[in-house]
Amino acid sequence: MSAPAPSPAPPTRRRFGLPWEIWFFLLAFVALQFWQGREMQAGAMPPIAGQLADGRPASLESILREAGGKPLLLYVWSSSCPICRAEEGTISALAEDWPVLTLAMQSGNAETVSKFMQERKLGYPALVDARGEIAWSLGVRATPAWFVVDRRGAIRFSGLGYTTGWGLRARLWWAQAFA
Repeated sequence: MSAPAPSPAPPTRRRFGLPWEIWFFLLAFVALQFWQGREMQAGAMPPIAGQLADGRPASLESILREAGGKPLLLYVWSSSCPICRAEEGTISALAEDWPVLTLAMQSGNAETVSKFMQERKLGYPALVDARGEIAWSLGVRATPAWFVVDRRGAIRFSGLGYTTGWGLRARLWWAQAFA
């Protein structure tokens, strides 16, 4: 007589399962976003002024005035940042519907930034921050970073790293609707 076949091992159960892993990942991601942005400016936006890549003088105050009461996106980028390059289309599309001022952090002088923008076919205004002093004063230590500024010059939202176009649009809409 042959020995009976061994019974199959009982199925192992995962202690937490996939939904818990997703929630843990999302919580870790949000915590990382808050930690990375801990030094970023909050409250009233400090005065920002300088030269655009096309040579014209500009200030945040003048662009807010031109915006006619709409909130503004201040987007901080660098020509050496691959994530910034991935977001170029998003920022260009956003600039068609909302006021946008970008800050070219440590990307060279006005001529260099202008050439970069022409090569990439970028039409939004870029304030030149060759040494990163303006970005540093805003608490920006890495790119990309962004601020949604309401019509009164108050920072309503800010963030660091990749973000979606619909996420930025929602924040701009919120800043306009509840200003």
